[in-house]
Amino acid sequence: MLEQEEAVHLDSARLRLLYDRLGKAGAENVVCRALEELALRLTHAESCHRRDKRDDMRRSAHSLIAISEQIGLHLLARVAADVTACIDLEDRTALAATLARLLRVGERSLCEAWELQDLSI
Repeated sequence: MLEQEEAVHLDSARLRLLYDRLGKAGAENVVCRALEELALRLTHAESCHRRDKRDDMRRSAHSLIAISEQIGLHLLARVAADVTACIDLEDRTALAATLARLLRVGERSLCEAWELQDLSI
C-alpha cells in the first residue's frame, strides 16, 4: 500500500500576531474555536462528497480557506482552494483525489495545532 504523508506547518508568525492582538486568553479562544470549526467543516465536506452535494461541499471547502489562514495553516488553506477549483471545473476524479488529500492534510494540521496548544498551556 502506498503511504501518503503530508508535512504540515503551523505559521508561528501568524499565531504570534493573534496573541499580540488578542492577548493570551483571546487568542487561545480563537484558535480553539477555529480548530473545532475546521474539524466540523472537514467532516461536512466529506459527507457532502459521499452524498454528491457539491454546492454544499464547495461552501465548506471555501470556508476552510479563511479559517485555516486565520490560524496559520497555509497548506490546509491551499488544498481547500484546490478542492474548490476541482468542484468549479466539475472534475470528479481530481475532486476525489484532492478531497482525500484535504482530509489527510486536515487531520495532520489539527493534530499539529492541538499539540502546540497543549504545549502552551
